[in-house]
Amino acid sequence: MQKLTLGIAGLVVLLLIIGFALPSQSRFVVSTTIDAHPATVFALVNDLRRTALWSPITENDPNVHMLYSGPVRGSGATATWESATAGGGMQMIIQSRPHEYVETLINGGEPGETRTWFELGGGHGVTHINWGFEHDYRLNIVGRYFGLMVTGVIRRDYQIGLGNLKELAESLPAADFGDLEIEYLQIEPIQIAYVSTAAAPQSTATSKALGAAYFEVLVFIEKHSLQVAGTQLSIARSFSGAERRFDAGIPVRGVSETTPQSDGRVRIGKTYGGAVIRVTHVGEYGRLYETHRKIAAYLAALGIEKSGDAWESYVSDPTEVDDRQLLTYVYYPIREP
Repeated sequence: MQKLTLGIAGLVVLLLIIGFALPSQSRFVVSTTIDAHPATVFALVNDLRRTALWSPITENDPNVHMLYSGPVRGSGATATWESATAGGGMQMIIQSRPHEYVETLINGGEPGETRTWFELGGGHGVTHINWGFEHDYRLNIVGRYFGLMVTGVIRRDYQIGLGNLKELAESLPAADFGDLEIEYLQIEPIQIAYVSTAAAPQSTATSKALGAAYFEVLVFIEKHSLQVAGTQLSIARSFSGAERRFDAGIPVRGVSETTPQSDGRVRIGKTYGGAVIRVTHVGEYGRLYETHRKIAAYLAALGIEKSGDAWESYVSDPTEVDDRQLLTYVYYPIREP
């Protein structure tokens, strides 16, 4: 019996010695190259709701229950989960640098605290991404043995996750929206006098149709003693390969019960009111299509749904401002998360 006790004690001492000799940290980095712009990839790692689309947690347990709090994305965004396979936990983004770096903390302040990070780099249309994992067991001997056993499994899951991220990012629209100047606003509807019209998608045809429509609207405004209350705008209604339909409008005030709601092609109406993103476009009107392509890619990458028709507000007077300096606001109504 004494020999057995001594043997067990010796084994415990040996395990302790080995345990203290084991690494106190589990750390690794997995990498891949994605055929997508850094802005697109960043959008998928900087928003924990988007992370759930490719995460190893949801890969291993499709029925995992996720709960989100804090900001929608960036520093402070938080997700908690309950999973039959991975247990429960909490993850928070603690650092976020646009299109370059995101760092998260898992179960912060608890014995199981883990740090993960994403480093993004690359050139036009390509992103090289590193996904790092670090867990410090400190003097937890059992944890060191546990880390020795599971680090390889976690690394495999991270590699699978990066594969999922690559597949998702490469399926999204390819426009690079990293240079967009975007604001999130709540706006009130405004009254406008407008003409519904159509034109071929070429910028010259559109400009000609807009000019004719605005002339009709200005005649209506003068005829019915209204006042111009803002800059000219164009609300996109539909688009096909051969024709673009839109409402050409001018904000007005002074509408009364005696003001006709329509006169010829001109009508009185109201713009959208609610949540929007507003994008600043500086430059030629003929390049607005590029801005719209970028906005479409932005909305797709962040999973933001439109809630109405987009419109353009032409802030600059093209007779007084150089084409390269023309200021246009582009509005997209959105559903709030």
